[in-house]
Amino acid sequence: MQVSEDLERAFRTAIREDAQAIITLWTPLISYERKRMVALAIKSRLPAIYDDREFVDAGGLMSYGANLQDLYRRAASYVDKILKGAKPAELPAGPPTKFELIINLNIAKQIGLTIPPNVLARADKVIK
Repeated sequence: MQVSEDLERAFRTAIREDAQAIITLWTPLISYERKRMVALAIKSRLPAIYDDREFVDAGGLMSYGANLQDLYRRAASYVDKILKGAKPAELPAGPPTKFELIINLNIAKQIGLTIPPNVLARADKVIK
């Protein structure tokens, strides 16, 4: 499969170029390949941070991003207001206001990474 080969090549290049960590941003392709991405990061022993908690749920090291449940609640409140007669153009719009940091200590241990206590203290969820 072409995508798997490209991901493997990207990780080999990262290791060859002495990368110290991986940061991903959400795209449909990256999301679709999240299990493969997580597996390659662990196999390569590269710390990786993702912008979506689903990567941690799939075995990734950590994620930091918008709290999707909060975004869904906000969207539902907009729908409710519109259905009650509010004009969409008059509703305030803005960026996400709640973010979450999730850390998987099992994976940190597996790749030989120590997470500082002050970072753990800031995490919304720590998987042990």
